[in-house]
Amino acid sequence: MKFIPCQDQCTNEGIHCQGCGRTHQEIAENKKLVMEIINFIQQQGYENVEEYTQAISKSIIKKLQKLRTIDT
Repeated sequence: MKFIPCQDQCTNEGIHCQGCGRTHQEIAENKKLVMEIINFIQQQGYENVEEYTQAISKSIIKKLQKLRTIDT
């Protein structure tokens, strides 16, 4: 499955958003994850938010690549 970011055409009807095609459950879970990261950043008092989020992104990609090599 390919991730499709928000298209700023959100809908609440049905199971899927008509703007991005993602399920409303997926959207809600993504929002929850983002809020958890935001809360962590605020708790830590990080001033360099961009650097932190870039580091997290790199870490996630690296770990996923390792898992893919293990699975194959």
